[in-house]
Amino acid sequence: MSKKLIRFDWAIKRLLRNKANFVVLEGFLSELLFDDIKIQRILESESNQLSEDDKYNRVDILTLNSRNELVIIEIQNTYEIDYFHRMIYGAAKALTENLNIGEPYSNVKKIISVNIVYFDLGQGQDYIYKGTTTFQGLRQKDTLQLSGRQKRTFNSIQVANIFPEYYIIKVNQFDDVAKDKLDEWIYFLKNSEVKDEFQAKGLAEAKEVLDIMRLDKEAQYGYNRYLDYLHLKASEALSLKIEAEEKIWQEKINLAKLILAEGEPVDKIIKYTGLTLEQLEQIEQ
Repeated sequence: MSKKLIRFDWAIKRLLRNKANFVVLEGFLSELLFDDIKIQRILESESNQLSEDDKYNRVDILTLNSRNELVIIEIQNTYEIDYFHRMIYGAAKALTENLNIGEPYSNVKKIISVNIVYFDLGQGQDYIYKGTTTFQGLRQKDTLQLSGRQKRTFNSIQVANIFPEYYIIKVNQFDDVAKDKLDEWIYFLKNSEVKDEFQAKGLAEAKEVLDIMRLDKEAQYGYNRYLDYLHLKASEALSLKIEAEEKIWQEKINLAKLILAEGEPVDKIIKYTGLTLEQLEQIEQ
């Protein structure tokens, strides 16, 4: 029988940075990237230190895997209109901070940016997106490839393998039906539960490491404060949505009254305001 576990976004700040628990992050990244990922170490920088004013909403962790690639994991709980831009900034910052002065550009590390968002980012039907960089010919319509010498020098077969790679997981868009092992991880990200039949890498360890009952009293208090914060932010978002809808509703009513005063036909009022006939009858009363 599955049980509620500590949320991944809280755990990644406090528990999963411990080398003994790397297996959980390794499991998640292995299923996402369809590879056997081993984390060498967690790299700390100013961007992923906890700050008092943003210690709950934004989570980011920078890791170095066994292939000498930099893997960024960011989690965003609330709506951020320029999140795509933040993804670019985060990848660029990690890239420049990890190239020493005097090193050739060929030493630039591959960046893998994994973004777990709990809001509707952009427009799209899927809940997992991957973004890479390719160069298409404007005249010949071909795809630019690496030369043979470049392939041997950079140990890569595609231009896209050199550039940052982006993953976006829109957690709330997942329908809770786990069709494969990656879906099992997304189910956990959304519900903080690991079903007994799940077999994805790292989830068995997550089920043990992220057991709430293993936390000491101080950690349990901090975790409960975090859950309270999420409820507060959800309420704030709902309030803003209701206020925005009320404002739009009032604007429609004011427009309808103005058109009514001009003696325009009802069908024209419905067309320009989007109000129904029943709603117009209420206004006239």
